[in-house]
Amino acid sequence: MSRRDTALKYFDEQKASVRDRIHSGIEENRKRDAVVRITSDATLPDDITVRAEQKNHEFRFGANLFMLDEFECEEKNALYREKFPEVFNLATLPFYWSDLEPVEGQPRFAKDSPRVYRRPAPDLCLAYCRERGIEPKCHCLNYDSFTPAWLAGATVEEHKQKLDRRFREIAERYADAIPSFEVTNETLQRAKSAFFYAPDFLEWSFQEADRYFPRNRLIINDYNVWWPESYNNRHAYYMQIERLMRGGIRHIDSIGMQFHSFFPLASEPSMAATRYNPEILLKLMDTYAPLGLAEQITEMTIPAYSAAEEDEEIQADLIEGVYTAFFSHPTMEAVIYWNVVDGYAYNAVPGDMSAGENVFYGGLLRFDMSEKPAFRRLKKLIREDWHTDVTLKAQDGTVSFRGFCGDYALRIYAGGREIPASMTLSKNGSNTVTVRV
Repeated sequence: MSRRDTALKYFDEQKASVRDRIHSGIEENRKRDAVVRITSDATLPDDITVRAEQKNHEFRFGANLFMLDEFECEEKNALYREKFPEVFNLATLPFYWSDLEPVEGQPRFAKDSPRVYRRPAPDLCLAYCRERGIEPKCHCLNYDSFTPAWLAGATVEEHKQKLDRRFREIAERYADAIPSFEVTNETLQRAKSAFFYAPDFLEWSFQEADRYFPRNRLIINDYNVWWPESYNNRHAYYMQIERLMRGGIRHIDSIGMQFHSFFPLASEPSMAATRYNPEILLKLMDTYAPLGLAEQITEMTIPAYSAAEEDEEIQADLIEGVYTAFFSHPTMEAVIYWNVVDGYAYNAVPGDMSAGENVFYGGLLRFDMSEKPAFRRLKKLIREDWHTDVTLKAQDGTVSFRGFCGDYALRIYAGGREIPASMTLSKNGSNTVTVRV
C-alpha cells in the first residue's frame, strides 16, 4: 500500500455515522441564526438589502508566534508578518521561564530586550497582535522543564517564592492584555526541580494563577493524551483534572491537549489507527466532555516527512481531516498549530532538516516561505468553507440568515444610502441586532 493509502485509511473509510456526526456537528456547534432588524423614524424604503460579511471566527485558529522577527533576513520577517493573519486569529506567545528570565531579576518583557532565538519578547508579540487583530495567549506560567538554571538546587519553598514573583510580575504587566494563560504544561513527564515532585505542585500552581489572574481564562495542558489507554476516565490526565476540581480548584476553563505527531514515518500506518481516525478523535473529546470544561488542541504538528510533492499533499489531507473533526465537536474552542515555517523548529539549527523537530517537515510554509498545500488548504477551510458572506433583501425591515459564529461587518443599502454596522454571532448570544437608518 502507498503512504497515502495507509495515512488516510481511516478518513477514507470512516463510517457514514461518523461522517454525518461531523457534518451535523459543524452545523449545530459552529453556526447560529442571525436577525438584522432595520428601523427608521420615517417610512422604511422598499428596497432594503443587507450584506453580512464575516470578519473573524469565534472559534480560535492559532499557531505559535515564536518566529516573529526571528528570521535571518528582513524579507522573511516581513513575509511571516503578512502570512500569519491570513489563517490565524490567535497566537501563542513564549513565556518559557528559562528564556524569559535567563538572568534572575531581569525578565525580557520589553521589545528591545536581548534576543533569544524562537523567543521574541512578549511586548513585541503583543504589539503585533494588536496591530493585526490577533488574540494573544500565554504559554506557559509554570512549565518545569524550562526552569531557569539559576534556580537549580532550590528547595520547594524557594522555588515557590520565585514562582510567586514571576506570576505577580506577569499579571501586573499582561493580565489586562492577554485573555488566556496556560498554567501548567506536561506534568505527566519527567522534570528537574524538587518542586515538580511535591504533592501540591498542581494545586499550588492553580491557586496562585487564580489569585493573580482571576478574570483570565486558565488552561491546563499536556502531551500524553492520544493513546488507546487514554480513552477512559481513569487515565492520569483525566484524574489529575478531576482531582483539581474536586479539591476546590474551580478556576480551570479549558483542557489543553497537544497533538504533535512526532513519530517516524515507519510508524505512521499503526499510529494512523488512533491519531488519524475521526472516530477515535471524537471518542477522546467525548471522554473529557463530562468534566464540563472547554477543550483546546494547544499544539499541533502534522508531518509531511519530506519536501516531496506527494508528501506535502498527504500532509494537507491529514490536516483537513483532523481540523474538521476537531471543529465539529461542541467542547472544542481552539486548534493551535505549532511551527508555521519548515526549518525553524525546536532543537535544530535553522535550515537543518536532519535535526530536532525539523526532521518532520511539519510546517505550513517551506523554508523559503513559499506556501505548502497545507497552508492553502487550511486557509480555504477557514476563509471559504467555514465562512459566511451573504447578501439578502429585507422583508418588512428584517433579514435573517444562518452563519458561522464570529464578528460580522454589515452593510445596509436603503434608499440609495449605504449604512455600515456590525454584529457578533455567538454560541451563547442573542444574535439579533437593530440598525436605525
